[in-house]
Amino acid sequence: MAANVVEFDPTKVVGFAGEEQSLKGKVSAEEWALRSDLATLFRAAALEGWSDSIFTHFSLRIPGPEHQFLINPFGYLFEEITPSNLVRVDQTGQKVDGSPYPVNPAGFKIHAPVHVGRDDAHCVMHLHTPDGVGVSAQDDGLLPITQQSMIVLHDLAYYEYGGPGQAGDEGTQIAQAMGSRSFALLRNHGTLAVGRTCADAYMRMYFLERACSYQVRAQVGTSVRTPNQGVPELMKESLKALDGPMGALAWPAIKRKVERAFPGYLR
Repeated sequence: MAANVVEFDPTKVVGFAGEEQSLKGKVSAEEWALRSDLATLFRAAALEGWSDSIFTHFSLRIPGPEHQFLINPFGYLFEEITPSNLVRVDQTGQKVDGSPYPVNPAGFKIHAPVHVGRDDAHCVMHLHTPDGVGVSAQDDGLLPITQQSMIVLHDLAYYEYGGPGQAGDEGTQIAQAMGSRSFALLRNHGTLAVGRTCADAYMRMYFLERACSYQVRAQVGTSVRTPNQGVPELMKESLKALDGPMGALAWPAIKRKVERAFPGYLR
């Protein structure tokens, strides 16, 4: 990326995760709960190996008419995110809470139009994983060759790469390409998933990333087997019944896993 994309002084990064001043009791109980869920989402993604150093981001809408969101501080790894170092921003990516932590407004430009244009897109996840990027660069995209891909395919959008997220109005174009769909492959770039909650977004991204990984592994062989006719349509109907309940069912277990790996991170 060009040197002038983001005005960022690495010497101004504030401390390390764990040194920040806790916001617990200084923000509303509702906001603290949202901050805790989003911090859990980052830590869960770290455990899955979904990070790309400091270069991807998740965001979460704060209820209210102001169109404000929580996003990770720029310069921090997923495994360093806590509820207190998440930054509250407006729809342009500008800080509104006086946070000392840096933000990458260019990164948020991918998220903002998706959030603003859809009532159900409270949480937006964007990744650059090796397998997600790999499948995004394949002409045929995601193939209906695994259970995971069949869960995703009926609700999957594609967006043709238009340059880094800060170029022009790419975020608006991504939102338009997605429409009402919950998953996206950003061609030659990565994966994106949305949900009403962190739990829903996590499960959707989990299925999308697993589908990509299984496809890359299957393609190592001499041929790839496709399922019987009608099976992808059957999976489409199954997802309608499982989508919301699956996130709610899995999220407590995900939180327990994160708490075992990162005790004391909810600070």
